[in-house]
Amino acid sequence: MTTMFRYPVFPVLPGLGQTDIPEGLSRVRSIMAEPDYMDGDSDELIKPKKLLNPVKSSRNHQDLHRELLMNQKRGLAPQNKPELQKVMEKRKRDQVLKAQKEEQEAHKKRSDLEIELMKRRETLEQLELDQHKDDEEQENTPEFVKMKSNLRRTKQEVDGQERST
Repeated sequence: MTTMFRYPVFPVLPGLGQTDIPEGLSRVRSIMAEPDYMDGDSDELIKPKKLLNPVKSSRNHQDLHRELLMNQKRGLAPQNKPELQKVMEKRKRDQVLKAQKEEQEAHKKRSDLEIELMKRRETLEQLELDQHKDDEEQENTPEFVKMKSNLRRTKQEVDGQERST
């Protein structure tokens, strides 16, 4: 049976006894060494500086920030949409208008041959759709119906061969 310690155990360092540890420090601080630059008396050390942000130090960024601050003080709201978004919307709008114009011109210039070809294409597409539906219906039919149709077909083939011989 082992006994549990009730008091924190400090490591015993060579040359130091239990009585040499200051009572006010916590256990962690007594184990860790404090950095030298925390004392403030060593002026010879180079102290770390905060790095400069190259974006904020640029002249363009400063001018833009100053302009935004002045507009805010005057009560002028900045433009609602960024320039890139405006350009993209204009480009999209132009593409839609161009497509509509091309479509209108295509409707106006259709000859009799084009109209006849369009009708034939529509009928072919309709036939393909009907055939596709029939194929799907055949796939969805039960197995015994398929077998019955196969038996009929083979019976008709056998009857046809008997008559020819």
